[in-house]
Amino acid sequence: MGKILIKNATIVNENTVLESDVLLEGDLISKIGKDISDDTAKVIDIDGKYLLPGIIDDQVHFREPGLTHKGDIASESRAAVAGGITSYMEQPNTDPQTTTIEKLEEKFALASKTSYANHSFLFGGTNDNLEEIKRLDKNACSGVKLFLGSSTGNMLVDDEAVIEKIFSSTEMVISAHCEDEGTIRANLAKYRSEYGDDIPIKYHPLIRSEEACYLSSSKAIALAKKTGARLHVFHLSTGKETDLFRNDIPLKDKKITAEVCIHHLWFSDVDYDSKGTLIKWNPAVKTAEDRAQLWEALLDDRLDVIATDHAPHQWDEKDNVYIKAPSGGPLVQHALPAMLEKYHEGVISLEKMVEKMCHNPAILFDIEKRGYVREGYFADLAVVDMNSSWAVTKDNIVYKCGWSPFEGNTFRSKITHTFVNGHLAYENGNFSPERHGRRLTFDR
Repeated sequence: MGKILIKNATIVNENTVLESDVLLEGDLISKIGKDISDDTAKVIDIDGKYLLPGIIDDQVHFREPGLTHKGDIASESRAAVAGGITSYMEQPNTDPQTTTIEKLEEKFALASKTSYANHSFLFGGTNDNLEEIKRLDKNACSGVKLFLGSSTGNMLVDDEAVIEKIFSSTEMVISAHCEDEGTIRANLAKYRSEYGDDIPIKYHPLIRSEEACYLSSSKAIALAKKTGARLHVFHLSTGKETDLFRNDIPLKDKKITAEVCIHHLWFSDVDYDSKGTLIKWNPAVKTAEDRAQLWEALLDDRLDVIATDHAPHQWDEKDNVYIKAPSGGPLVQHALPAMLEKYHEGVISLEKMVEKMCHNPAILFDIEKRGYVREGYFADLAVVDMNSSWAVTKDNIVYKCGWSPFEGNTFRSKITHTFVNGHLAYENGNFSPERHGRRLTFDR
């Protein structure tokens, strides 16, 4: 790759907004400054548009191997790049599951050939693979994933003695899906006895309830404090849980952190009437009050990261009765436009948004040279036109599954360019045929 000179950028980075030029050489940012000139560089004048660090999404399900009718690494990383996401961390509940070092490396080999974006994978913990977790190098991947509540893929870890041993046996970040299985099963039995398989979707947040979430997350946090484990709680969905987290110390010093996802910040239980099973997620979208409390905790830094939990299913799988409709939905293409809409509404500043979607994932997972617009860092960048309205339609959805819970929404901001390792991967609806995504590296 040669040089690219990005002229007249409005850079959002490290709590500042700065007008500057940015010179890319090869895969790195080589210079940031006013009035840069280089006769050997390809010039891209973005005419005052906003330049952000590429988004780092710490939780996606790209469905490969084994579930590729829903999505695959190529199709979903392509959609991610269209949404300004330049790095992702994919989950282990594929088929086969990523629960051995051999299967982990097979996934990396797949992604090295097909991924449009930078990538890492979480290693799945189970009731019987503790010795494999102990063998895992702390810099091999983004971390360990534990399903402390069942979800797509049947990877429930419910042996408390094993959970404590895992917490005590790794230095890596342990990311946890926290829902109490006993509570969920009792709630489900109650509603199933009344409605059979066709339970009204409005009861989903009562089945996968606030109690189920809080009981599991509070127990995981207590265990992390007991063992000294580095715990990251995925996809918080209740206001009650937000009080379990701290905002009185810097992120780099936190041992217990939390993430909130786009859908829990955008939708509430009133949306089940119009969206039905399309917004069926685990944990469930809950009340407008829960949503407001999640926003409050995000903005006051009790919650550290915004992610997607991108989890595509085919339309005919989702368009089903409650029991048969799988949980999850596609989000990587529309996550940044959705958050930018909240900026337009005055809910969040651009600086705070970049902190939660770019800087903090890099800090939390100790990612090398990504997550910032800095000289010497990898040139992962997203260009945003803040005043270019567009509607989400089937014609512009990139996901392999072909649908979006945002279909019909109009966003006021559009991603116009995405750079991955200094390569222009996406420009105004067009994708480069070349793929420059790399395996993420860590400094732990």
